[in-house]
Amino acid sequence: MATSSTPALSSPGIGSGLDINGIVSQLVAIEKQPIKNLQVKATTLQTKLSSVGQIQSQISTLSDVSTKLADSTVWSNMVATSSNSSAVTATASSTATSGSYSIEVQQLARAQTANSAVITGSSAVGTGTLSIQLGTWNAGMTSFDPGSNLAVSVSIGVGEDSLANIKAKINAANAGVTATVVTDASGDRLVIKSNATGEAKGFRVQVTDDDTLLNDGLGLSRLGFDPPTTTTGAMTIPTNQSAQNAKVAINGVVVSSATNTVTGAVTGLTIQANQVTTTNAEVTVGADTSTLRSNINNFVSAYNALNTLLVNSTAYDAGNDAAAPLLGDPTITGIMNTMRQMIGSVALGSTSYQRLSEVGLELQKGGSLKVNTTKLEAALKNVSEMGKLFTTDNSNKVTNGFGLKFKDYTAGLLGTSGQIVTETKSINAALARNSKDQQAITDRATLTETRLRKQYTALDTRLSSLSALNSYVTQQITQWNNVKTTN
Repeated sequence: MATSSTPALSSPGIGSGLDINGIVSQLVAIEKQPIKNLQVKATTLQTKLSSVGQIQSQISTLSDVSTKLADSTVWSNMVATSSNSSAVTATASSTATSGSYSIEVQQLARAQTANSAVITGSSAVGTGTLSIQLGTWNAGMTSFDPGSNLAVSVSIGVGEDSLANIKAKINAANAGVTATVVTDASGDRLVIKSNATGEAKGFRVQVTDDDTLLNDGLGLSRLGFDPPTTTTGAMTIPTNQSAQNAKVAINGVVVSSATNTVTGAVTGLTIQANQVTTTNAEVTVGADTSTLRSNINNFVSAYNALNTLLVNSTAYDAGNDAAAPLLGDPTITGIMNTMRQMIGSVALGSTSYQRLSEVGLELQKGGSLKVNTTKLEAALKNVSEMGKLFTTDNSNKVTNGFGLKFKDYTAGLLGTSGQIVTETKSINAALARNSKDQQAITDRATLTETRLRKQYTALDTRLSSLSALNSYVTQQITQWNNVKTTN
């Protein structure tokens, strides 16, 4: 009797005719079915996380504008405006007093300038020593009162007495003046100018000329400037280039200043003189209502934007049977309710205002705020009391000023243990668990697939063997019947 061996199976199902790949794939797909629900849940959690992130960002914006309203210095800021800003400008500090000031600029401060006669640039000027001293000239420039700083000596030696070298040596001496070489159609001149404006920043230049002659119009003496001492060819002051203070009349009182910036004449007010006036400029000082108005409107905008986010994220659309991602979320719903309660609460500290509605911030249906411009403008005329409505600290979160209330509340929401951070951590933890659960199902399905393929491969091999045996038996019976028929 002949025997038959079962061939090795290189592809599942060849021996038995079973669709093993299809069977295993369907069984594994059933095993993975719970992943779909987890994926849907993960998408929902991601949407929630995105919504909470948007709310967090808007709370941060509201926190910023609330901080400004809670700052008492913002409410005490003053601003100065000028009727002729090209001639006079002014800035006011919080110590300034509201009022109007008539400003006349009689003269501007300037620095002294002295020019030499024309000197050929390539020729040697002469050697010796320049002594530069800062101080004050009298009106006729017939006497000089030296300042507190000592005179600075600049030595000019042989080979270094060109205008360019002398200019460089003067500038390196830090004597309170700056030298330049100016070239015109006639030739080169040395120009010396004080570094600062004001009568006390005038200067004189005394010369020790190595040629010992100061009146010959030659040598280093040509760079001297000391009017009480007559020196031939010495430096001169161009018209209107002597040192002088600014003179500004404030409500008729003349004030002198070494610079064109006048400080200290009026408490809290700094006046900048830009040009001599022909008619007085009127400078008005008052509360900085423009900034305050902007801060109030920014608060309303930030609050409304947050309110809209909170409403939309917790809404239910009955017509489409669609729920917003944070519908029913107690944290978000709680924030929305608290905000509205705060808007309708009172602040104790001002004798004129206790509620936001009294200064024009009116709560609307749906929780938004609307600015009543008439009320707001009226309140801004009483900045001191209005400021108390926002800044008063009673050490009581219920009765504190509204700026302080919202500053503290939003800071709490955004703190490391605040509700928003806690909510975000909770959603992220749920996403992490979801991902872990999906991976567990995937891993289990992989093991199941391996087991099923092993089992079905064994079955395929067994069925293949039985099929071979059946073929052999059938063959033997056929042969036996053929032999019997022949006999």
